[in-house]
Amino acid sequence: MANEIIYLTAEGYKKLKDELDHMRSVERPAASAAIAEARDKGDLSENAEYDAAREAQGMLEMRIAQLEQTIANARVLDESKIDKSKVQILSTVKLLNHNNKREMTYTIVSENEANLREGKLAIGTPIAKALLGKKKGDVVEVTVPAGVMKFEILDINI
Repeated sequence: MANEIIYLTAEGYKKLKDELDHMRSVERPAASAAIAEARDKGDLSENAEYDAAREAQGMLEMRIAQLEQTIANARVLDESKIDKSKVQILSTVKLLNHNNKREMTYTIVSENEANLREGKLAIGTPIAKALLGKKKGDVVEVTVPAGVMKFEILDINI
């Protein structure tokens, strides 16, 4: 992930900053306190609680470093400069699935912001890749692990 530009919405960028701030100001001091408490319990060579606390601190520091790198490489997308006539990142796309005749709506977002439960589809997924650059009314066939799916683009919004 070295120096890879990561495109985020303003909301996604804020979430990452808030998570990083929380880890630095709340979780890091708590991890240090847990290590100090475990150290006070005696012999470190046989202290499983100390080992667990050190491991948890290591995982926390790794996540903090990962977030710092993501934020350093992040570029916030300007929604006002996005072409609304075709599907691209930040587009909200209303689709008709021809396989089961159901309508679905997805917002195409970066990998870091993807959450299928919220209808946020990562730009790197087969469906999102197939939709990119397409316009309202276009029909797209996508090969997914379950087989070939056929979608019609009913609407595009930002």
